[in-house]
Amino acid sequence: MNLKVRHSLEYQYNFPVVLEMHTLYLYPRSYPHQRLLEYNLFIDPQPSKIVKNIDVEGNVQHLIYFYNQPYNKLFVDASITVSSEPVNVFDFVFYPFETSKIPFLYDNRIYKYLIPYLDKTDATQQVEQFARKLAAHVNYATIPFLVEMSQHISQNFVYQDREYGKAYPPDDTLRDRSGSCREFARLFIGACRSLGIAARFVSGYLYGNPQQAHELHAWAEVFLPGAGWRGFDPTEGKAVINNHISMGTSADYDQLAPVMGSFLGYTTSRLTTHVDIQLLQD
Repeated sequence: MNLKVRHSLEYQYNFPVVLEMHTLYLYPRSYPHQRLLEYNLFIDPQPSKIVKNIDVEGNVQHLIYFYNQPYNKLFVDASITVSSEPVNVFDFVFYPFETSKIPFLYDNRIYKYLIPYLDKTDATQQVEQFARKLAAHVNYATIPFLVEMSQHISQNFVYQDREYGKAYPPDDTLRDRSGSCREFARLFIGACRSLGIAARFVSGYLYGNPQQAHELHAWAEVFLPGAGWRGFDPTEGKAVINNHISMGTSADYDQLAPVMGSFLGYTTSRLTTHVDIQLLQD
């Protein structure tokens, strides 16, 4: 199916400011099942220079430079059309097969590349206990554990819409039994890493859920031997099929904001965002 996303962000400043370099993560990642068909980016005020890069984790980023003069606003609008084909997350063979049970060790050849995605900063004692309890329920089988945890978070935690600010620590999410999609993804990732499964944060969009239809979405991907990176959405309680549009992935939960930058001046700012996702007819 073909999906069209329009994502606009407008920053309004009470007093004129000088805009420094801004980084945009508003360009979809490339996957075997996700292909970019059309892309348009509009920025007001007009930048003095736009540089399109690939960052250290393989995401496309735009570096935006502005003229050295005062502005009262910054408006960014990205229009994206992608072809998203169905993908079966479970259609693979564990290699080596011993990794179908957790905990397991990655082969040394790939372990060195996965070190950032195994960081255990969020893998607290409470998070590990949470993960081990769910793993024991499915006899420590790798795929059933990932499915069980996705469903458990979706069914037993209360979703809260919180578009701005950093994602709360997993211990807070466990204590309150509630959170946004970013909190659920952060908890899922911390729990995976507590049992030695490499996991990363994904930022993008979700088609088909009215609750998520007009905002940025977040989920997780895990690296499985024989399969590579596979997506799981603890907000939805499902594996990723073809209604998720990935815009960026990171070992960190706070490095993929659509627009990141700073300005020079003394002022307050107000951000207005809008996301619209449509299914295009063939």
